[in-house]
Amino acid sequence: MPFKSQAQRRKFAELLVKGKISPETYEEWNRETGSAHLPERVRKKKRSSARPARRARPKPKSKSRRKTARKRR
Repeated sequence: MPFKSQAQRRKFAELLVKGKISPETYEEWNRETGSAHLPERVRKKKRSSARPARRARPKPKSKSRRKTARKRR
């Protein structure tokens, strides 16, 4: 899997120096990346607004309704 950013490449080089990854792993990633121009950092893509907007909830009905007296005949 190739590197996605310069920061990631530096991090892997640091892990290589510390002995946490093998030189073969680092070289494989480096070889797959090649001489491609890499951004300094990569950020997550923003979520698309494919989801419909939330509908507003209906207001609850008032409980203080006046009771009207019914006339009896």
